[in-house]
This record gives sequence, structure tokens and C-alpha cells, in this order.
Amino acid sequence: MAQKRKHYSKQFKIDAVKLVTEQGYKVAEAARNLGIHHSSLRNWKKQLETDGNQSFPGKGHMTSDKEELYRLRKEVKKLQMEREILKKAAAFFANEPK
Repeated sequence: MAQKRKHYSKQFKIDAVKLVTEQGYKVAEAARNLGIHHSSLRNWKKQLETDGNQSFPGKGHMTSDKEELYRLRKEVKKLQMEREILKKAAAFFANEPK
């Protein structure tokens, strides 16, 4: 039976990282006391250092940069498919007997 994934609030994550950065706890010790995995706390710390206030957007939301990158990749994929269709259509009409 699969376990449900736990979700933590943005404030919980920020407070957990503050235990390490401001109060001097070791990552493993703070994670153990909070009942979370140490790698989760390390990832939260790294994300907070990298993204600052933009970190932990929650509920599947992405930061504006990641959202734009996702949209552009999706558009590139669509344009590549359209190009392939046009190539096939051009080859079909070029070989059509008159």
C-alpha cells in the first residue's frame, strides 16, 4: 500500500530552515526533531537560499522563471511538430503525379 505524501506549509519550511541557519542546529538534528527527512530540510534550505521570497510557491505553482521556461519548452515542442507536419506535406505534394 502506497503512503500518502506529506505536505508542509510555506511557513513551516521557513521556520525549519531558520532552526539551522539562525539557531545553529545541525540539519540532521533539526530534521529528526521535526519528524522530517534530512534531505527534505537540505532541499528547503538550498531553495530558500537560491530563490528567497519566491521559494515554496506551493500547490503546484512554479516560480515565474520556471513557469516561463515550461511555457517556452511547450511552445517549442508544438512548433517542432508543426514543422514536421509541413515537411511531410511538402514531400507528399512534391511527389504527387500531375
